[in-house]
Amino acid sequence: MTLDPVHVDEIADLAGYLATRVDATDHDDLARTAFEEWLDPLRVDGRSVVEPLGDRRLRSVAIDDVALVDDPYPTVHGLDSGTINPTTFKNGLVLDVAHAAMAADPSDLDLHRARTLVTTVHANDPTLALESDWVRRDEGYVRRKVLHAPRVNRYAEGVVHALALYLAESSHALEHADAVDDCLVLDGPLYPKELLNWQDRDAELGALTTEAKPRAIVENYVRLVERMLDRDVALAGFVKNPSPKLITRALRQKGVDAPWVDDTAFFTRLLEPADGDDYRLTFTNWFYSRGGSDRTLAADGDALGVERERPAEDYEVTFFVVYDPREDLCYRVEAPAGLTRDDDARDRLTRQVLRDVAVSRGPPPVVERADALARIGVDEKAALRRKFEERLGSDFVRTYDDVRWEGEF
Repeated sequence: MTLDPVHVDEIADLAGYLATRVDATDHDDLARTAFEEWLDPLRVDGRSVVEPLGDRRLRSVAIDDVALVDDPYPTVHGLDSGTINPTTFKNGLVLDVAHAAMAADPSDLDLHRARTLVTTVHANDPTLALESDWVRRDEGYVRRKVLHAPRVNRYAEGVVHALALYLAESSHALEHADAVDDCLVLDGPLYPKELLNWQDRDAELGALTTEAKPRAIVENYVRLVERMLDRDVALAGFVKNPSPKLITRALRQKGVDAPWVDDTAFFTRLLEPADGDDYRLTFTNWFYSRGGSDRTLAADGDALGVERERPAEDYEVTFFVVYDPREDLCYRVEAPAGLTRDDDARDRLTRQVLRDVAVSRGPPPVVERADALARIGVDEKAALRRKFEERLGSDFVRTYDDVRWEGEF
């Protein structure tokens, strides 16, 4: 321990000093006022960016009761993709490997065995040809591909990570879409938000979104939405750690002194019970989301040039937020408007999510199962890096943190 008791006391005194100057009780009233007066709809530059779908209201349900409801769907599938994290090698290559898997409830062992592997590589040498077509292995259960990332001067690690992650996830989803009869839940957002956010981060990244490979990944998600809607299958994204700032940023632009660091902090303040009741899940109604990265798939968005075969309104992101007092956590659930505009379909998906959160005290069990199937563990990441070093004949570029944390996990 590096802190003596006197140091701990000094830090506690600092917390006490701050507590006398920050009164969070006013935030409750402000959150309720913002919810009631600004979100019906919330406009930015004359454009509706957040708008209620159905009645705008806050609701709650007893955890024990909702945990016992009958399954809204006979079968539920989950999908996730994990990576080894971007790795830079001394020969100039930067790469990441993504591994996608789908889980089913009830279990489907053949489906669980199926995997999609994508290795995305960035090279500064424009003469290299690193791309490969899809190749099947393991009696056809494994599909793998090497993707040559578009060249960038900066952000190479972020680019290879996003392209590998989202190509593996979206192509695996399309490959096995027909195995899903009732409901598919993605571990994460409905669309590739990290990739779509490139438009606002930097001019070089923004230009990259117009290139064929990022656009093809977005097209995969558009086609997935279409296939699920055409087959009357529910599709949702369960976001474990939501961090959008659309609402809080828009409120500040309107002169509202929003004290929350992001929208999740706002919804947490709005939904947490004043009496500390740990026996009820609280949740919002559904909303349309047409700002931030979600503007790309809004009805008036350009979808990065991808042709939409259904009415553009069907692809819009809708969401609701659920708060679990047992863990003091908010989750965001997203689904295409083509599904949630239907009252019965929206209610059915809501009940499924609430039931799953109540039972698992966290993300839906099928999402956690997909996460377990797709996750690449610390030891596996280290072994894969060593394999790449051997095959490439080049060491990866180590950082101090690689040395500092080696063997700590």
